[in-house]
Amino acid sequence: MPDFTRKAPADPMTDLPIIRWIATVALCLIASACAGLPEGVLEPVAKTSPGATLLPIMVATTRAPSDSPGVLYGGERGANIDLTEIVVSIPPDANRKVGQVQWPKRLPADPSKDFATVSITPVKTMAAAEDWLRGHRTPNGRLMVFVHGFNNRYESAVYRFAQIAHDSGAAATPVLFTWPSRGSVFAYGYDKESTNYSRTALESLLTAAVRDPRIKEVTVLAHSMGTWLTVEALRQMAIRNDGIPAKIQNVILASPDLDIDVFRAQLADMGPKKPKFTVFVSRDDRALSLSRRISGNVDRLGQIDINNADYASMLAGEGITLLDLSALQAGDSLNHTKFAESPEVVKLLGDRLIAGQTITDQEIGVGEKIGAAALSVSNTVGSAAGIVASAPIAIVDPATRRSLGDQGSRLGQNLGNAVTGIVPLVPGGSVRRCRPATGNCASPATP
Repeated sequence: MPDFTRKAPADPMTDLPIIRWIATVALCLIASACAGLPEGVLEPVAKTSPGATLLPIMVATTRAPSDSPGVLYGGERGANIDLTEIVVSIPPDANRKVGQVQWPKRLPADPSKDFATVSITPVKTMAAAEDWLRGHRTPNGRLMVFVHGFNNRYESAVYRFAQIAHDSGAAATPVLFTWPSRGSVFAYGYDKESTNYSRTALESLLTAAVRDPRIKEVTVLAHSMGTWLTVEALRQMAIRNDGIPAKIQNVILASPDLDIDVFRAQLADMGPKKPKFTVFVSRDDRALSLSRRISGNVDRLGQIDINNADYASMLAGEGITLLDLSALQAGDSLNHTKFAESPEVVKLLGDRLIAGQTITDQEIGVGEKIGAAALSVSNTVGSAAGIVASAPIAIVDPATRRSLGDQGSRLGQNLGNAVTGIVPLVPGGSVRRCRPATGNCASPATP
């Protein structure tokens, strides 16, 4: 006879395997985050290096100022939104790898091989901010706003965004929104509350951007816990304005630390007037595994299985594009920053996503542009015999599900059959897999 007795959930304080697992991931977070970095890297260097790239960034923050030179802002909450222009020097291309932030091992930084700060200029008035925007406006009038994730110090957010903006080659004016994170793996609760503290400030920043006639469109790129802040700010904006302004055209959520059920409710609150969403997911994201454990064991949006018919149907109905990076190999031991560290993905960001284009439409010239920018034969993983190769990226794009199957086949052939499949949705939440090895697509079937 079946046992219908309701079993009590395991007590995390006595579940030693879970505690050990969480402790292991926490140690990995510590090792991969700020350990060993010198303090004060934002202290400007006297001169830069020939061949280095100088990248000016507007930084908006709700952090409290720091008295420490070269730190500027700490992890505590400030009373205002402060604006600062920071010019970052990025080493010559010959001396660095795309996707990597090369931190100085000692100070002052060596601009020939390290990321370095060239200048810091406080922006005190709205008129000064408008002057800066006028001087750094791109011809297309596009603004890219980046919102960082959990466990990020101010300088970490600045240098990571500088790397993304540079390596993506995005034609957009770069603006960083950095919120009060203490930069500690043990401050998860504080960081989460700091995102709530900052959501109205981010909404205000986006509203000001929309109202500026020089800005024609806005793309928001958010990572990890910063996706909660971003989606909440957009939700507030939609409720206040009966929808999100049309200038905010694209929202890219990378490794989103979002409860999947809450995300569904947030989208409903936004209503039909909302931007296009693109979501980077990876089932092997160890940081999100930890977040899931401490957040009621509810699936995180950034770790969902794209083959789950329920999720696929829900996201397809919302017109959301998913990019599954599970098979992609990057330098991050936690598999949490693949979107920034993978040369192929960061290039895809600039070539198509930040530019507001779909990545699977008929105009791409599959095998030429996607093949070069997003899917690289060098990133495939083969068996010992070299017979089996796996796809670095799987794409779920409901807007182009009718045509993607054939494109996937051609793409695989153009890449020497190195890609096992691009996965488009078909009506009803089913999934169709295209296998370049045969050039055929299997019949639609619900996974």
